[in-house]
Amino acid sequence: MATSDKVAARLAAIDPATATTGLLDIIQNITSLSGYETAQSDLSAVGDAVFSMSLGIVAARQVLDQLLSTLRSYNDDALCIGVGDHLLQKLEDAAQHTSLLEQAAALYEMVATAHENNEDYALAARRLSCIPLDSSQRRVSHEDKVRVWVRIVRDYLEVDDSTAAESYLNKLKGVIFDVQDPELNLHFKLSQARINDAKREFLAASAAYHDISYSPAIAEEERLHTLSMAIKCAVLAPAGPTRSRALGRLYKDDRATVLVDDFSVFEKMFLNRLLSSVEVEKFSESLQPHQLATTAGGSTVLAKAVIEHNLLCVSLLYRNIPLKSLANLLGQDVTKAEETTARMIEQGRLLGRIDQIERLVYFEGYEASGEMGNGLTEVAIDTELRRWDANVQSLSEEVESISNALQQVYPDFVAQNLAV
Repeated sequence: MATSDKVAARLAAIDPATATTGLLDIIQNITSLSGYETAQSDLSAVGDAVFSMSLGIVAARQVLDQLLSTLRSYNDDALCIGVGDHLLQKLEDAAQHTSLLEQAAALYEMVATAHENNEDYALAARRLSCIPLDSSQRRVSHEDKVRVWVRIVRDYLEVDDSTAAESYLNKLKGVIFDVQDPELNLHFKLSQARINDAKREFLAASAAYHDISYSPAIAEEERLHTLSMAIKCAVLAPAGPTRSRALGRLYKDDRATVLVDDFSVFEKMFLNRLLSSVEVEKFSESLQPHQLATTAGGSTVLAKAVIEHNLLCVSLLYRNIPLKSLANLLGQDVTKAEETTARMIEQGRLLGRIDQIERLVYFEGYEASGEMGNGLTEVAIDTELRRWDANVQSLSEEVESISNALQQVYPDFVAQNLAV
C-alpha cells in the first residue's frame, strides 16, 4: 500500500537539522494528513524515517514513543499488528537496537495484545516471549517479569500447549516468591493447576483448584467454578487411598452440594458406591476435551478412573470373586479386568491377590497404603481404630454444624441453653 501524498510530501520536506520536530509534527497531525486506508503505510513510513534519517538515540526514543501512543489511539488490532510488526523488523535490523529496548518491549506487548484480542494466542505468546527481560541495558523487576510470563503461560494454555506453558511456569517458580501482588500470585497458582490438569496430574490439580476456590480475590461464581474443577480432577484421579483423602476434603466443603451436576458422581465415589454407565455418561458432558482424551490403553481418562473406582467398591463387597464375574461388573473383558486388578495391587492401591489357576480374586479387607508392592499398611490391625476415629470426627463435625445452624436461627435459645 502506497504512502499518502500529504505524508510523503511532508517527509520529503523535512530538514535534517530539525528532523525530530518535523517527524513529531507529522505524527501529531496524522489524522488530518492520512485516511484509514493509508494509515498503516503512513505510520510505517514515519517509522522508517526514524532510522533512515539517523536520529540520535534520545530523539529516536522520543519519536517512537509518540508513534506508539498514536498507534494505540486508533484502537485497531489489525493496524497495531501491521505497523507493529513492520517497526519491530526495523528495530531488529537497526544498529542502535540495544538502546531502544524499552520501545521494542512496548511494541512486542502492543502486538501481543492485538493478537490476544483476535484470539491468536499462539502468536501472542511468541511475541511476548521476545520481550527483552534479561538485558543489562534494561532493568526489569521480578513483578514485571512475572506479569509477562503469566500472560505467556495463559496464552499457551488457551491453545492446549501445556509443554510450552510449563517451560515458562518453571521460570515463574524461580521469582514468584519475591512478588507480593495477590493477583499475580493467584494467576500463578491457577496456571499451575491448569498445567497439572493438562498433564493428567489430577490430584495435584484438584488440590490447587480447591485452594484457589477460597480466594477472596475472585468472584463467588469463579470460586464455585474452581471448586467444580477440583471435584472433576479428583473424580478423574487414579483410585486409591490418596484420592480418597482428596475426595474427603472436598466432601466436607459445604459449597460442594451447590454443584448439582458434579455432586452426584462425586458423592458416590466418596461413599464407595458403584457407578452406572448412565451416570458416567452424564458426568462426561461437563468435562473439557483434554479430560476426555484417549489413553495409551485405548480408554478415556474418565472410563479408566470409573473402572478402578468400581473395582475398589467390589473389594468392599466381596472377599473373593471369580474373574469372569468381576469383568462383568467392571464392563471389561476378563483379560483387561485381570490386568487392571494386578496393576492396582502392584501399585499399592488395592489389597488382594489373584489366583490364576482357580481364576479367582481374593481381597484382603484392609486399607491399602498407596505404596508400591503388596499395598499392605504397616499395622493392619489399626484399620478399625482409624475407622472409629474417622466416625468420631464426622459425628463431631455434624454436631458442630447443627449448633452453628441453631445459633444463626435461634440465637437467644442457644445463649440460654448451650453449654460452652
